[in-house]
Amino acid sequence: MLSWEYPPKSVGGLSNHVYNLAQSLSNMNHEVHVITCRENSSIVEEQDGKVFVYRVLPYNIHTEDFSKWVMHLNFSMIEEAIRLINKIGKFDIIHAHDWLSAYSAKAIKGAFNIPMVCTIHATEYGRNSGIRTEMQKYISSAEWMLTYEAWKVIACSNYMKNEIKEIFNVPEEKIWIIPNGVNPEIFNIEFDHHEFRRNYAYDEEKIIFYVGRHVYEKGIHLLVEAAPEILRNYSNAKFVIAGKGNMTEELKNRVRALNIDHKFLFTGYMDDETRNKLYKVSDAAVFPSLYEPFGIVALEAMAAECPVVVSDTGGLGEIVTHKLNGMKIIPGAIDSLKDNIVEILKNEELSRLVKENGTKDVYEKYTWDKVAEQTNKMYEMVKEEALRTEWGNCNNYACITTEFDGLAISDIYR
Repeated sequence: MLSWEYPPKSVGGLSNHVYNLAQSLSNMNHEVHVITCRENSSIVEEQDGKVFVYRVLPYNIHTEDFSKWVMHLNFSMIEEAIRLINKIGKFDIIHAHDWLSAYSAKAIKGAFNIPMVCTIHATEYGRNSGIRTEMQKYISSAEWMLTYEAWKVIACSNYMKNEIKEIFNVPEEKIWIIPNGVNPEIFNIEFDHHEFRRNYAYDEEKIIFYVGRHVYEKGIHLLVEAAPEILRNYSNAKFVIAGKGNMTEELKNRVRALNIDHKFLFTGYMDDETRNKLYKVSDAAVFPSLYEPFGIVALEAMAAECPVVVSDTGGLGEIVTHKLNGMKIIPGAIDSLKDNIVEILKNEELSRLVKENGTKDVYEKYTWDKVAEQTNKMYEMVKEEALRTEWGNCNNYACITTEFDGLAISDIYR
């Protein structure tokens, strides 16, 4: 796998994605190699479980242009892939994720006659509700090239399938829907719930938890605007806001202006263990996204038996069935957000129901083992189809996956 994100480097959710997919595929006895971007003093070459990891630096050419930096990183990834192929032999599948890996994936595919598949986690068009700048046009063109060059295209939801089909004119039969996943077992942790939650709220307060990037598309500003009305209807509530982003200071200023800063706690970056414990002690996990191709945070909360309140948009709308395994709001509607949060805080029976059903759904549909099984099925199809063509010189699986973050490029560029 080639990825600019792999632990310890983590910019967004795809570090978690590539790690868990790689580990689950290797547990199925596939040989998985990850080529990724080096992070500070991280180990250059290691075996992480059964997964082989190689970390490279982009070419040492100074630039403030993120698209050039990505190209420099891709050159280094190509060099490392060539070194590996010369050392251990030809791989069976190249698996590229998002536009940032398009160049290395296409180059390796063409040079070594290896079938390439890709996952499109988000599109530049969707992130920005359209294409307006030259940078956005460039990124969208790279995304199109990746889907055109790929043997199969993976989408994480029906929503993303339709977006990919319409924006890039990809044939429907070329697109596979394979959801993201979680490891629900990691939420089976023992700790003192009462003592832990006292770090964030008084005993009589119910915790409303948000974790994620503080950017417009995540709708975090809507939660802040809804907070005064939520508190008027349920005064014993506390808002715990984890994560950071380009809206963080704006959000804090707005909370102060509304005179409700005593009811908000901005934690900044939160490690996985603390996040998982907060899911366990929170009374509602809220994700009011305006654009969300999938929404893995909702699965994490559901796996931890925390009621979720999500926007009826993108993948979130497909994961959650209203008042069965969670609550769904009208995207962008502050009153709808307020009403659903207040209802889940006040209605203990409803809270219990959605917790039980949410956890059950995660175990039945969204574990990483199930994601890996579906991914393997797609690999088998590609391998079988390739055998009848000039691409058919394959042995047992070794998989180069090129994985990159679906973050808004404008955010990274800044």
